[in-house]
Amino acid sequence: MSLHSHRSVEWLQVVIGGLIVAIGDICFATTVWFSWDAAGIEKVFQTIAVGVLGKASYEGGLQSALLGAALHVLMATSFVVIYTLVARRVPALLRSPYLLGAAYGVVLYVVMNFVVMPLSRVGRSPSFEHLDWIIASVIAHMVFGVVCVLFARRALARG
Repeated sequence: MSLHSHRSVEWLQVVIGGLIVAIGDICFATTVWFSWDAAGIEKVFQTIAVGVLGKASYEGGLQSALLGAALHVLMATSFVVIYTLVARRVPALLRSPYLLGAAYGVVLYVVMNFVVMPLSRVGRSPSFEHLDWIIASVIAHMVFGVVCVLFARRALARG
């Protein structure tokens, strides 16, 4: 076990990173798939809650949207937590934040779309008929991955 594995974590940095990823992803989703009015924002969060509630999420109003928002922030923060904890044991993961972050973003995209979604009540992966959406989503996740690595670095440097 290396000395780095005993390094403490400044969890506030992890939470801030998770919030930035969550906000960035919601901005991306709202720009690409939903409208920027109250109904569109409610629908984007209800769509996230479909993973737990199924199609009934769309009849759940604000409560479903709040559940979706909470799930979204929890997932985004968990992306930063995972990277931070692994990088705590493998400090080399902190050396090239842009390259490794982009790679981590691709991993996040694949896991979310081809593992989490099919196992949830969504039950499907993205359709390849909209390759432009997939490319945009992968690029967005690459940016989110970079945010994860940068905040993991901050959390470990200050902790």
